[in-house]
Amino acid sequence: MDNRRLFLFLIFAVSIIMLWDAWVKHNQPKDVPATAAATQAGAAPAPSATLQSGAAAVAAAVAAPAPVKAETVTITTDLMVADISTQGGDLVRLELPGYKSATDESKPFQLFGEDHRYSAQSGLIGDGLPTHKTMFKVLPGPREMGDSKELQVRLEAVTDGVKVTKVYTFRKGSFLVDVGYEIHNGSAKAIAPHAYFQLARDDKAPAGESSMVSVYTGPALYTEQDKFHKLAFSDIEKGKAKVPQNADNGWVAMVQHYFVSAFVPQGKSPREFFVRKVEAPADGKPGVYSAGVIVPVAQVEAGAQGSVSVPLFAGPQIQSQLKQVAEGLDLVVDYGWLTVIAAPIFWALEWIHKLVGNWGWAIVVLTIALKLIFFPLSAASYKSMAKMRQVTPRLQHIKEHFADDRQRMNQEMMDLYRKEKINPLGGCLPILIQIPVFIALYWVLLGAVEMRNAPWVGWIHDLSAQDPFYILPVIMIATMVIQTRLNPTPPDPIQAKVMMMMPFVFGFMFFFFPAGLVLYWVVNNVLSIAQQWQITRMIEAGGKAANDAKA
Repeated sequence: MDNRRLFLFLIFAVSIIMLWDAWVKHNQPKDVPATAAATQAGAAPAPSATLQSGAAAVAAAVAAPAPVKAETVTITTDLMVADISTQGGDLVRLELPGYKSATDESKPFQLFGEDHRYSAQSGLIGDGLPTHKTMFKVLPGPREMGDSKELQVRLEAVTDGVKVTKVYTFRKGSFLVDVGYEIHNGSAKAIAPHAYFQLARDDKAPAGESSMVSVYTGPALYTEQDKFHKLAFSDIEKGKAKVPQNADNGWVAMVQHYFVSAFVPQGKSPREFFVRKVEAPADGKPGVYSAGVIVPVAQVEAGAQGSVSVPLFAGPQIQSQLKQVAEGLDLVVDYGWLTVIAAPIFWALEWIHKLVGNWGWAIVVLTIALKLIFFPLSAASYKSMAKMRQVTPRLQHIKEHFADDRQRMNQEMMDLYRKEKINPLGGCLPILIQIPVFIALYWVLLGAVEMRNAPWVGWIHDLSAQDPFYILPVIMIATMVIQTRLNPTPPDPIQAKVMMMMPFVFGFMFFFFPAGLVLYWVVNNVLSIAQQWQITRMIEAGGKAANDAKA
């Protein structure tokens, strides 16, 4: 029974190991052969026979470089600054001025652009129809939204008598951009094209992300049947990635820390998802992969017109907004197997923030609320520990007196516990309950974009980043040392030394944790110390009064 404290140590160690595994599981080196890409770089995807509904197979787009150098047109709205290339009409750069760069706070955050090979591409599948390699001409029109509620950008390409106009529609106050095609069939025959919309990205982690704290980066899909699932770059590389077939709903996304881009076809209509390797890693350069969706376009008769449009969401992972865009899109804020705990924690945190107006103080209030919820369990635990503290000298005496008879020693210790009504494992329950709450809150604070660049007080300018001066981790270590001294000293000297080392071992790891998480743990420790000290003082005072009465 004197192994109680070691048991607590093992429980806490397991939780730390779980967190450690979460940090590094997405940073393992990839076993990638340095060979050419399996699919032709730049080629347009071809729909399956099922989606074509009997139409002849469509040849892939020519991968040769465009004969004319591509130019870009810059579009400015209230929420984004976008560069659209004349090659394919692709969205090749996207800045979000409302968010700061992770590496240089003087610059806006860049979702698409120079930091990564990351762009939103689209095209049509059919003989002679424009793909994301075709050169377009930008039509005249405004480039800044200004006071307007909507801004359209139109690009045009004419091939074999078919005039295709690619249309981007930006709206004020929205990260949702409509990407559409207007098809004017000036040829002598009917056409039945398909449209594809894909997100192409390299497999590098987002700029500024710590290797110690990493979240998922890569494609993700959602359908009502298969629900939300990730498609790791490594699985795409190895040909193991599986995508839903013959779907009539769902979306495809490219996920990274705090931000997401997603093509979200509307309504119930046939669609086919795909993922593929565009370029294999080579010469130190990362691999490039694409994930997308193919949708059919209604047949366009000779001399007639047709159209197709699919919205693109490109912005922060604000859950309330994602829910409005598409069913299940809020699941890109991934809390893993602890979603059932993390989701209500975030809801409570968001509600408190609306009252106090600061995410740091919201964490403090949430911690106090959790402490009040767990108060009865914590009180019972601290009472048990206070009694254990009182009988520690007697336990030490038993241990020394029966050192040569372990069975008798254990029996005497059990008798003492029974006589004093002490549960030697009574302090374990609150820790067992707090471990999943702690890990869930870790993922909430790590995944919530609301914490990004959110200040608290003084030196804490970003609750999602580590404390720049390590003040909170040092305070946390100090509180853990105090808690250790308030706990009963293990009779075994080795266990006693291990318990004294724990605050420094675990405290060091918190130097690399987000400041918001360390803030939660510091406040929790301070409240625990106050509660434990008060209960211990009451138990010891009661014991002294009882002894005085006997005397």
